[in-house]
Amino acid sequence: MQSHQLSSGDVIADRRADYARMLEEGGEAEAAAELMEQALELVPAWAAGWYRLATYLEKAGRGEAAIEAYRRTIALDPEDIFGATLKLALLGDSAIPDRPPSRYVERLFDDYADRFDTALVEKLDYSVPQKLADLIASTGRRYECAVDLGCGTGLLGPEIRARARRLEGFDLSQNMLAKAAEKGAYDHLARADLSLAPERSGLFDDAGHWRADLVSAADVLMYLGNLESVFAIVGELAAAGADFAFSVEDAGDGEAFQLAPSLRYAHSEAYVRRLLSRHGFEILKIVRTVIRKDGGKPVSGILFLTRNAA
Repeated sequence: MQSHQLSSGDVIADRRADYARMLEEGGEAEAAAELMEQALELVPAWAAGWYRLATYLEKAGRGEAAIEAYRRTIALDPEDIFGATLKLALLGDSAIPDRPPSRYVERLFDDYADRFDTALVEKLDYSVPQKLADLIASTGRRYECAVDLGCGTGLLGPEIRARARRLEGFDLSQNMLAKAAEKGAYDHLARADLSLAPERSGLFDDAGHWRADLVSAADVLMYLGNLESVFAIVGELAAAGADFAFSVEDAGDGEAFQLAPSLRYAHSEAYVRRLLSRHGFEILKIVRTVIRKDGGKPVSGILFLTRNAA
């Protein structure tokens, strides 16, 4: 059972929560919230229950009540595996955080691993791995060591395997890494957290610095707001002359980064350009494209192919 669906430990509360979910799925968010409130009277310390109540209240248009329920969720779950801090930011209760809670991202993808490929490729028309691989192929280079950051289930690995003598993949989710291993494209897979400083990230536990002549990050940076930690890591990974290929969701000409209702971040081209310049990367190519669908609507993204000028 997924983490966000864990039992409250009370049979009656669980039954009411199940009925509440059915009401919400039927479009009766207000009735769902009332029934969820009854369940929480029986188990007031149930963090997952408070989060579910908050989502029902939000859909019912009761913003202030939803904010209070999200706050209760965080009070009961300080690690915030549900991402309630992101919800509070979208509701205007707090500033947009520089990054989501690591435990939230880890839980999200651990839960999602088994259906990830089918959901993204077949249902959401996800195309970043192929498009990013084409961009990398346009260099005509062969790489000694490629490092795939946020490799997920390994969708990019098979696309670039033939261009790299050694291919390493890193992800925050162990379940995603297990799925990537099944594809057989990677020489090395390990857990890493891109939101941390290089020495704490896990990227250098088993291998040295400046070892990669290709670093890739396909559909990864949208799970971080402030990208300083990622660029610091890439700076420690990339050898002189290394290529760095990655995608972002397009924030347009506005702020450096924005938090979307999907709880993913979008970044502006200007912001990414500043980071690349500051960290010594020159831009070789930029491609604007649709990277997936969300709610049936196309999501615009930007693909970057850059090179370490050091």
